Amino acid sequence: MALLAAPLASAFTITVDPSSTKCYYEDLVAGNSLTVSFEVGEGGQHDIDFSMMDATGRILHAEPKKVSGFYTLTADREGKYTYCFNNQMSMVTSKVVSFFVHENHRPKKEAKDDGATDPLANEIRQLTRHLQEVRDAQSYIVIRERMHRDTAESTNSRVKWWSFFQVILLATVCFFQISYLKRFFEVKRLV
Repeated sequence: MALLAAPLASAFTITVDPSSTKCYYEDLVAGNSLTVSFEVGEGGQHDIDFSMMDATGRILHAEPKKVSGFYTLTADREGKYTYCFNNQMSMVTSKVVSFFVHENHRPKKEAKDDGATDPLANEIRQLTRHLQEVRDAQSYIVIRERMHRDTAESTNSRVKWWSFFQVILLATVCFFQISYLKRFFEVKRLV
């Protein structure tokens, strides 16, 4: 019974192609909450348009050009709620987006006798909820660490190749300067 009160979380990493939109749907009952947290890991300026719509198609939240976000909604009616990642602003670059979906389903029985009968059961429910939140946060941190590590490795690679290019350029310039100065100071004989 304690596991029924635990929030459910799912983690995904997707690629949103240029000039396209990817939408996902969650069936919610009135009173349930849905939280979507996301971060753009690769592509362009690392930004994407995000929107959330209710069961009637009304836009509840829209954010253009966000690098990361954390948005929560509580369902006011039963139905299919939608959240979309839109990459219409980019004509060339795909975006890699990692996102977590947290659903907090409260069974009707728990909502009615919340705190009434067994304090031990309530403590177990609360502990389960907190444990699930810690797991979700830990998973989110692991994904973010991977994306930041990839960014650091990419930057390191660019710095390495730029340094290599500068060394080659410096050696070439030194060679031409030495050969030019040698020719400049050579004594020319007229025969």
